[in-house]
Amino acid sequence: MSARPTGAAVIGLDLGGTKIAGALFGAGGTVLARHTRPTPARDGAEAVLDALAAAAAEVDPGRRATVLGIAAAGVVDPRSGMVTSATDSISGWAGTALGAGLAERTGLPVACDNDVRATAGPELAALPGSHASLLFAAVGTGVGGALAVDGRMLHGAAGIAGHLGHLPSAEAAGLPCTCGATGHLEVIASGPGIAAHYARLTGTPVDRLEAVAARAARGDDAAVRAVTTGATAAGRALGGLANALGPDRVVVGGGVPRIGPLYGDALAAAFAGELMPPLRGLSVAPPRFGHDAAVRGAAALTTALPLHHPGAPS
Repeated sequence: MSARPTGAAVIGLDLGGTKIAGALFGAGGTVLARHTRPTPARDGAEAVLDALAAAAAEVDPGRRATVLGIAAAGVVDPRSGMVTSATDSISGWAGTALGAGLAERTGLPVACDNDVRATAGPELAALPGSHASLLFAAVGTGVGGALAVDGRMLHGAAGIAGHLGHLPSAEAAGLPCTCGATGHLEVIASGPGIAAHYARLTGTPVDRLEAVAARAARGDDAAVRAVTTGATAAGRALGGLANALGPDRVVVGGGVPRIGPLYGDALAAAFAGELMPPLRGLSVAPPRFGHDAAVRGAAALTTALPLHHPGAPS
């Protein structure tokens, strides 16, 4: 493992299913430039790697950066630099040599990790002491997460640690998951999962979580039930994980919690109901950092993870 020179400029990229965000950071984390572009998600992995390299060039036309960090959707193994598993939100993304492919295209050493773990990095760094533990969940189109214990982010075999959406959930019993199993948290607690549950309860399809949230705000019983069922499932899962990990802080971010207090209150109550006595003062908190968290966390990967160099065997 190698680290970038202190004070050198670094590029951070955040790859999602619809958008690539990039930033150039200078000494002390100052943002020197930003860039966004659509993700060519239907055009295959090579097109996505080309778009990432183009975003890096756009954000750093003067070639000031000496290293690049990439936070990417999917299961990412930072040691091998491979995307070991992914949904179809990016066509052909599973099996992509992310680290090597981006290093070859940019000429820069590259550190890579899953987008949620990268986003959680600044949260961990902000905790006091060097041995803090963190449980971080991102509830949106899917349910992702990150686990850090005693100051160290967990990656696990093939980079799979933290994929909270594939915990078993009683509320999701019998429902098929995108991973091929059944009864996983993501199919009841994610945005699409809540919308699908509303459709099961009413026989009325809805295409957006916001539509369910609006109906819940008007007192629609089925909408309230769909939202609170998803929130309760997430809270119970996080409470159980808190008992197993003993975190100093629990963070829940993503788009779903932003639908309002109906969701947040149900999640918090379910979370608190699972906690063992030593943890009963622990509560769920929103993220400390805003829209820069993912690209800032991506840049920080370059100081903590292996670097994949241009010309190295993939």
